[in-house]
Amino acid sequence: MGRCGSGHCPVKLFLSATNVRTVKIKVFQNDEIGPEAVLASACLPFIFQAVEIDGEHYWDGGYMGNPAIFPLIYSCESRDVVIVHINPLERARLPTTASEIMNRINEISFNSSLMREMRAIAFVTKLIDDRKMGDNSLKRMLIHGIEGADVLTQLSALNKLNTDWGNLIYLMGLGRERADIWLETNFDRLGKQSTVNIREQYL
Repeated sequence: MGRCGSGHCPVKLFLSATNVRTVKIKVFQNDEIGPEAVLASACLPFIFQAVEIDGEHYWDGGYMGNPAIFPLIYSCESRDVVIVHINPLERARLPTTASEIMNRINEISFNSSLMREMRAIAFVTKLIDDRKMGDNSLKRMLIHGIEGADVLTQLSALNKLNTDWGNLIYLMGLGRERADIWLETNFDRLGKQSTVNIREQYL
């Protein structure tokens, strides 16, 4: 993967990783992104060794920011954030086997940072709505979500480790199908209003 300098890359890209030593989130931006940053952002510690970059070691960014939304707030002009859920927020059935329990712990862990960011966005939105900030210094974010929980909850915990080409094609097709449905239903609301009720879904 070649490096993309911020001066000539048409799209801003942010990849997050978790610093193993400091527990701080590291956000790699356009001109910092190469193979190591991509590997670090997806490094699951139970499967891979930590990825070393400039003397620091990193695990998957999902532990501290899944996704990290603050770069979109402070470094981008758009107010719209579209979250693509790959881990179900809710499960109707209680996990009972060791595999199911570990899978649910993983889902909760990776969703926890998203829940925290949504609480912060809800807090700022309320300040704006209540006119508590008169200097217009706060940015109202519009939140959207694309998900396939009805299908994802039916997949086994081992599916996340299944790199069989047919499985990857199936998951990609599911993602495209759900994205198409979402776009058909919500595209006209982009830039105008959130299509997710933050308090109902995340708080």
